[in-house]
Amino acid sequence: MKPKSLAELAEGVAGARAPFALQGAGSKRGLGRPVVAELLDLSAFNAVIAYEPEELILECGAAARLKDVQGLLNKQGQMLAFEPPDFSALFSSKHAGTLGGALMCNLAGPRRLKAGAARDHVLGATGVNGTGEIIKAGARVVKNVTGYDVPRLLAGSHGTLMALTSVIFKVMPRPETENTLLVPCGNEASAVALMAKALGSSCEVSAAAYVPGQGVALRLEGIDVSVAYRRAKLATLLEAESQVLEAKASASLWQAVRDVTALPCQPSDCIWRISVAPQHAPQVIAALRQQFAFTFIIDWGGGLIWLAHNENQDHAAAIRAAASPGHATLFRASEATRATAQVFQPLPPALAALTQRVKQAFDQKGQFNPGRMYPEL
Repeated sequence: MKPKSLAELAEGVAGARAPFALQGAGSKRGLGRPVVAELLDLSAFNAVIAYEPEELILECGAAARLKDVQGLLNKQGQMLAFEPPDFSALFSSKHAGTLGGALMCNLAGPRRLKAGAARDHVLGATGVNGTGEIIKAGARVVKNVTGYDVPRLLAGSHGTLMALTSVIFKVMPRPETENTLLVPCGNEASAVALMAKALGSSCEVSAAAYVPGQGVALRLEGIDVSVAYRRAKLATLLEAESQVLEAKASASLWQAVRDVTALPCQPSDCIWRISVAPQHAPQVIAALRQQFAFTFIIDWGGGLIWLAHNENQDHAAAIRAAASPGHATLFRASEATRATAQVFQPLPPALAALTQRVKQAFDQKGQFNPGRMYPEL
């Protein structure tokens, strides 16, 4: 089914007798467990509905391409502050994805340290629930919320709650310039300590990552004179030799970190996204290094580990044990592997029960992306 309007979508869902696999641009079909269901193509909902640069508000169809949205914002010197990643290289997709997809997967790039994720910038959402009811939540203004904050609730739901047709985001001014201090570092323990020192300073570091072989990267953004001052102050504070990457080189490095193209891996490798307390990252890597071979990069000052290993080996139990009490997602693997694996972090009983109740509230008949996240949802 490929509806052209919200009313047509609502009618189609209300009358459906079989579940749907939701799709915008199809850029993240490889993320999550495979869904065997009729395709619900939402690509027609791709228009810019309202853009008010002076109010820092953008409303678009959920299937609006990120590349087009970012091009529009660039012309006004603005941006999506949560820095949505482009995983097209990771998933061999032709497209960078959609604005609705960024919300549904709750994506964020290296600036999450400072700006948060997609859920922290969404103001409103419109779509259809599993019984064909039209739901409009939020607005183009920030106000107090009682009950469910539905737009935020949708973040990270991977299309299992609603068929999304439009979203409203707040946007932010784009920094005038950026520089990156690249500090040589030989191991992850020293790297995380260095990042913690930089992030704990008054230098307003907007991103901190460790790429083995390159070193620790620390990004500074803002007006030129401020960036220059804070860069010199940070270099003095760290008491280490460092290389300065000017704006173009800095942007290129952070794009590679954001899109995970900085992670050395083969096209067939499994890729894990591991979230831990920043200070625990070195322990996680050390524990896993004793068990199998892998490559990795660290983002978010130690809070995010991207890890790649040979797909012919099953290391899920070891990875999740090492990451505890954090969580690990099998971000990329073959369809056969994802069909039998626990792709997302297993839920404790209380959280699983709550998740099930939320699913029932939005999609009582199990119409949307059945089994995408967990077999029972």
